[in-house]
Amino acid sequence: MRLRRKPWIDTAIQDYADFVTPLGGDVRHFAGRWADEFRRTAPLHIEIGVGKGDFITELAARHPEVNYVGLEAQQGVLYFAARKAAERELKNLRLLVFDAAHLSELFAPGEVWRIYLNFSDPWPKKRHAKRRLTSEVFLARYREVLRPDGEIRFKTDNEGLFAYSLETMAQEGWRLSDVTHDLHALGDPSNIMTEYERKFSARGAKIGRLTARLPQEHD
Repeated sequence: MRLRRKPWIDTAIQDYADFVTPLGGDVRHFAGRWADEFRRTAPLHIEIGVGKGDFITELAARHPEVNYVGLEAQQGVLYFAARKAAERELKNLRLLVFDAAHLSELFAPGEVWRIYLNFSDPWPKKRHAKRRLTSEVFLARYREVLRPDGEIRFKTDNEGLFAYSLETMAQEGWRLSDVTHDLHALGDPSNIMTEYERKFSARGAKIGRLTARLPQEHD
């Protein structure tokens, strides 16, 4: 769902320039140089669709040994994530207003260790299937930027999208593990909830989760 644009955010987001590259910012210099951006060499994990940033800011706080990049198409939403990153002084987190359809422009081949997809738009109409972040189109894009041992971690409350993702990933040769249709029933203490997850699980919605690893050349 596209939110109503808030013009004041275009100015206010500049206050968090240490953490965020806003709409219209130059991102051409990042690919292959994320270690330079963070001023250290560390595993690089990304989240596509950070929303207001509850998940990625908590993740970055728990794992200071990892470099995190959060992508969000809507600047009006990313502003709140940037504010949280600044409040927590998360030096291992960068946020960008960016369309994930162009991942290969932002990351070099093999540069990314892990991709998080949390509660992505399900695009329920069949004619929109290629827009789903777990479609074969996007899986090919992830393969371009992930390391050979890289992985995707995916969560959703949408049963249709979860079933589609399981089927599509299997068809494309991805190796699936940690599959559950009711994540919260497991009582996993390592699970970090997004703002969306917290809201809908409180209403009784079941959360699906899986891990998908890259196909191996010998498979």
